Amino acid sequence: MKYEYLSTSVELHDFCARAASSPAIYFDTEFVSEDTYRPELCLIQIATDDELAVVDPQAVGDVSAFWELITTNGHQTVVHAGREEFRFCWNSKQTRPRNLFDVQIAAGLVGLDYPASYGKLIARLLGKSLPKGETRTDWRQRPLTERQIEYALQDVMYLPAIRTELMRRLDSLQRLSWLDEEMNAWQGALVDDERRERWRRVSGISGLSAKSLMIVRELWRWREQEAEATNKPPRRILRDDLIVELARRAQGDLQQIKAIRGIERSGAKRHLPAIAETIEKAMAMPREKWPVVSRPAIPEQVAVLGQFLAAALTSICHSQDLATSIVGTAQDVRDLVAYRMGYHEESDGPPALAVGWRSKVVGATLDDLLFGRTAIRIHDPLHEKPLTFEKVMRAPE
Repeated sequence: MKYEYLSTSVELHDFCARAASSPAIYFDTEFVSEDTYRPELCLIQIATDDELAVVDPQAVGDVSAFWELITTNGHQTVVHAGREEFRFCWNSKQTRPRNLFDVQIAAGLVGLDYPASYGKLIARLLGKSLPKGETRTDWRQRPLTERQIEYALQDVMYLPAIRTELMRRLDSLQRLSWLDEEMNAWQGALVDDERRERWRRVSGISGLSAKSLMIVRELWRWREQEAEATNKPPRRILRDDLIVELARRAQGDLQQIKAIRGIERSGAKRHLPAIAETIEKAMAMPREKWPVVSRPAIPEQVAVLGQFLAAALTSICHSQDLATSIVGTAQDVRDLVAYRMGYHEESDGPPALAVGWRSKVVGATLDDLLFGRTAIRIHDPLHEKPLTFEKVMRAPE
């Protein structure tokens, strides 16, 4: 396998200068995330139509020249399951990659499995198998062996052929605009996720009072600050289950905190005074700054209708050569039902199935089913697509 191993800033800049004129840049990363606040970038694998290269961030140091490359010029940037690749780029440049094309998302839009592994896409689209190997490599260790580097490069070697085949299928189905819409929304959601406080994701907070939620929020904020300052995973500072227990007890007394089972044996032990202080500050906050506990109750029929229409969603997707999981989930269907029945919070905006290509391809049919304009019939229980949708003929009034 012929490739360049880029271990100096000069080598990286020279490669980026050559790659700047490429119509497409394919890349992947190797990283380790279990020991640091943000994932630690260990390797960048790059392909163009003419070259293969590996960037060693440990040796190069500042790899911003690469992020500059993929956020400028007129090329298309191609990845597979590129969530972390996007985040590396965004956190470096605060800019999106140019014309991002995620082959995993594109595959779902042409009826392949979603999310499909890289190996499965190679098998389904190219008829090849991906050799297995260094799946448990610690990519922080140096030197890397030739086998490890070649294994890493396989993650970009097949991307050009996969992209070509998916582009052909998307064009045939007239869904290239869908991909543009999907990639834009997907990147926007990732940017929002980077900027938004995610304290409501603390596991186990369902059913907590507003007062307890306020303590959860303030402990989460403190934990994030401490984790970033010390470059440690937040869970090693204070686990979610301990945050919830501290919030339930709502006690800033140090001795009461020490009495919580497991806290003395956790990473939180060294932070007990700061935790106590954070709880005291939270409890002193005025009520108008407390979080909202919950939204108004949604009638039971929304869940019943959502369950029924979720089955219809699968059938609609199959008939349209779409992966159901990229179109929507059962919760997305319930959100659409609640929206149409007037139980949706305006501040949340319209649900996913009510906007864009999803609304045209799936949402409209679900609306017709919901309001009785269309009926579902079993036309052949042995057929791979056993359901059929039929317009309901209404008698004139």
